[in-house]
Amino acid sequence: MANAAPIFAFEVRYVIELILLVFALIVQGVALVHAITQRSDAFPAIGTLPKGGWIAILAVCLVLTLLGFGPISLFGLIGIAAGLIYLLDVRIGLRELGDGKGFW
Repeated sequence: MANAAPIFAFEVRYVIELILLVFALIVQGVALVHAITQRSDAFPAIGTLPKGGWIAILAVCLVLTLLGFGPISLFGLIGIAAGLIYLLDVRIGLRELGDGKGFW
């Protein structure tokens, strides 16, 4: 019974890292697809980085997360932060610049 505790701890850590990895990939993937599908002239209009800059940042973060750095590494955390900043700030600004309707 004394050996069961370390094995259980590794299983719990694996499940938590797997959940964080799925969350990171979803956030970064949705942000990247959204950035690709937007007009390039809308980005400077809301006072943010150009479209190419956001696509480069999000694509590099997504690739680094997929290459195995994982969501708990420095690159993974930067990728999650970049995706959330895009989704929670830039996407809303782009929506307000347009008609304000729709999912995207």
